[in-house]
Amino acid sequence: MGIALFACDRAGTTATPPRSTEAAPGASAAPTSLLAPLTPSASSASSTPAASRAGLEGFTPEKIAGEARAMGTHLAYAAFTTPTVDADATRRAFDAATREIQRLEALMTTWRPDSDLSRVNAAAGQGAVQVDPETMEVVREALHTSQISEGTFDITFESLHGLWKFDEDLDPHPPTNAAIRAKLPLVNYRHVHLDEGARTIALDTRGVRISLGGIAKGYAVDRAAKVLADLGLTSFYVQAGGDLYARGKKPDGSDWSAGIRDPRGPAGEFFALLPLTDHAFSTAGDYERAYLIGKKRYHHIIDPRTGQPATQSRSVTIWAKTAFLADAIDDAVFILGPEKGLKLVESLDGVGAVIIDAKNNLWISKRLEGKLRIIKPPTDGP
Repeated sequence: MGIALFACDRAGTTATPPRSTEAAPGASAAPTSLLAPLTPSASSASSTPAASRAGLEGFTPEKIAGEARAMGTHLAYAAFTTPTVDADATRRAFDAATREIQRLEALMTTWRPDSDLSRVNAAAGQGAVQVDPETMEVVREALHTSQISEGTFDITFESLHGLWKFDEDLDPHPPTNAAIRAKLPLVNYRHVHLDEGARTIALDTRGVRISLGGIAKGYAVDRAAKVLADLGLTSFYVQAGGDLYARGKKPDGSDWSAGIRDPRGPAGEFFALLPLTDHAFSTAGDYERAYLIGKKRYHHIIDPRTGQPATQSRSVTIWAKTAFLADAIDDAVFILGPEKGLKLVESLDGVGAVIIDAKNNLWISKRLEGKLRIIKPPTDGP
């Protein structure tokens, strides 16, 4: 959500938090070179020539792009060939990475009755269910994120399933307060109990449900990146919706550069760029799965403490060493708001954040000072 990779050189605008968007420095013409649009088929991968900085005489790396679909979102890949990994091998690597994401989806989806999560949910209030070690790892990290974020990230938000409808079942009618109050006691990460020795997960109350929709894509992006690296690629990125990881530099020595979407601007318009090398990037925003009633915006990022859409932020982008970590905390920071959210960000090693708050003010964490390039002030609006 809200990310695109640009073919541009590294950015260098200095910025400090917080800043009014009316005074954002470093504005420049918006870049126009986007990667190919996402499409459902990985077989539509394409290649474009790139200038060679390789040390092998006569070798010119090519940039290969590919697309697929898994985990309910578009997947996008780009990589430069190497002297030992040609274009066909790069495309095969993309296919292998997609299969890895699909494997994890089968474990962690709530849309298949035989998945680990579906079996855990079906047994709520009845007993523990043994799960795959990777499912255990992701749930363990989710519960840790709940603990460090004042419960603002909570995988039991799935217990509200059916009340808010922002996906294919989009229904621009909020649930009643009474309906939310009836289910809200089921939303509490303390309902989830792990037995590490037995490798089981138990939900202690009937009606409690969990979903890893707010964290599993980050884990999958990291696993897909490992597949590409293990197959010999050294300069690439993997993107699944709003979760992205970039490895290495481009052949000309420049960083990959990620665009952060303008939350109130036209679709596809970005207000800032961030160089990205051996780092992940995850954005949570209130603009895609959303609707307006009058000037009030309802969106899919639900505060588990209230059962209502969070109100402190418009957009949060997390920069971290892994997509797993970035994906784990972007929603929490969004719900906490800029002051508490930045405090959480600064407490975590190697993590940075860019936040547009509810009043359209721009906040940039200390680790991203001097890295973020601001193209224009974010657009204001409801």
